[in-house]
Amino acid sequence: MIVALVVACAMFMTNVDGSAITTALPDMAQSLGSTPAHMSLAITSYMLSLAVFIPVSGWVADRYGARTVFRAAIGVFTLASIWCGLSHSEMELTLARLVQGIGGAMMTPVGRLVVFRSVPKSEVVRAMSYITVPAFVGPIVGPPLGGFITTYLDWRWIFFVNVPIGILGMVLATVYFKNFRSEEKRPLDWIGFLLSGGSLSGLMYGLELIGRRESGVELYLLMGGGLIAGVLAVLHSLRHPSPLLDLSLLKLPTFRISVDGGSFFRTAVGAIVFLIPLLLQVGFGMTAFQSGLITLSGAVGTVLAKTVIQYTLRWFGYRPVLVWNGVACAASILVCGFFTETTPVVVLVILLGLGGLIRSTQYSALNTIVFAEVPAQRLANATSFSSMVQQLSGGLGVAVAAVLLQISMVWRGVGTEAMNAIDIRFALFAVGVCSAVAIFFYLRLAPDAAADISGHRKKGEAAAP
Repeated sequence: MIVALVVACAMFMTNVDGSAITTALPDMAQSLGSTPAHMSLAITSYMLSLAVFIPVSGWVADRYGARTVFRAAIGVFTLASIWCGLSHSEMELTLARLVQGIGGAMMTPVGRLVVFRSVPKSEVVRAMSYITVPAFVGPIVGPPLGGFITTYLDWRWIFFVNVPIGILGMVLATVYFKNFRSEEKRPLDWIGFLLSGGSLSGLMYGLELIGRRESGVELYLLMGGGLIAGVLAVLHSLRHPSPLLDLSLLKLPTFRISVDGGSFFRTAVGAIVFLIPLLLQVGFGMTAFQSGLITLSGAVGTVLAKTVIQYTLRWFGYRPVLVWNGVACAASILVCGFFTETTPVVVLVILLGLGGLIRSTQYSALNTIVFAEVPAQRLANATSFSSMVQQLSGGLGVAVAAVLLQISMVWRGVGTEAMNAIDIRFALFAVGVCSAVAIFFYLRLAPDAAADISGHRKKGEAAAP
């Protein structure tokens, strides 16, 4: 499990770093002689770098070896973190974040690839459960941690704390990781790389603008250009003999269902990460610190989930877990729409913690079944493909939440400054329905889907020798 823990720590570093910077923007702007609005480029540049380079991560790992690429990715991220901390201007910080995004884009999908190739199938669920934790805990822990560091130390330490973690990660990767690589030397699909990178960066930046409730020619150009580039990327991939985005993976039932159903689920999760703090702060008048302490209960639930997911899948199998836990996921979101100012804090903590446990369980199940039928020689392609979809659906969640809030306020005939708990509850109910849509995809799974990973056996069925 040391491999999974190393990957989890690296992913935790990237997730915390990305979310901690949001609370430090005002101090960063003052220090660098800029404004918080302009400093948002430091967030956007990292996001765009991720969008461009995630699709090519699988090819790079196959060509140069997973250990080599993962170790180099940590090194790039660590050096770029130092550059971020030493930056003296807005432009310098933006460039450093672009480089940091290249390291992050390679680190996450290649790390998952290393884990899946390093452990036997019977241990995949347990290993992947460690990797699920950073995806949930990072965005929750990051903002209060960033606020603490900015208040009592200096915003530059948000980046400097990555240095010892990065060095340790490179050492452990050198000692414990095998340098998996493909024997087939595939040429890089440059056209696919440019089209997919252009599509994802346009769509992700457009979704970011929607999330900030901005509109205008820039938004339409970005979204339109991203969609056109995406269509061209799909057409190119269907004709290319060795495409960067291997769409033939969608012919595998477990992969397709995980991507299709998982996209609805991850969009819903991306939305509630945005909506719950908004409900507590704007709807109920809590401070950011109070809201952060309450939402931390979701992180506790996430950590607890890794202790039960392996046994749950072994007892029931993937199909029942994804279906019935999917019902619980939708319910855990819908119930948040019934929170009021008079709801006891202990009830909020318990329900949000339970919701974190339920959603983390769903994440772990989706992140393991996605590779169930993927041949070993196509794992790199599958990892970059699924990571790209996850990145896009997570960004879509914030945009969907922002659009739903806007619809509610237009319906009520008020401006954005008059947003209240009614609008946020409407968005939560709609997002809960979005999460429920994923259940219809899970129902298409075979009863014995991915049994070699879950270890589930029907009653009276003997385990394979």
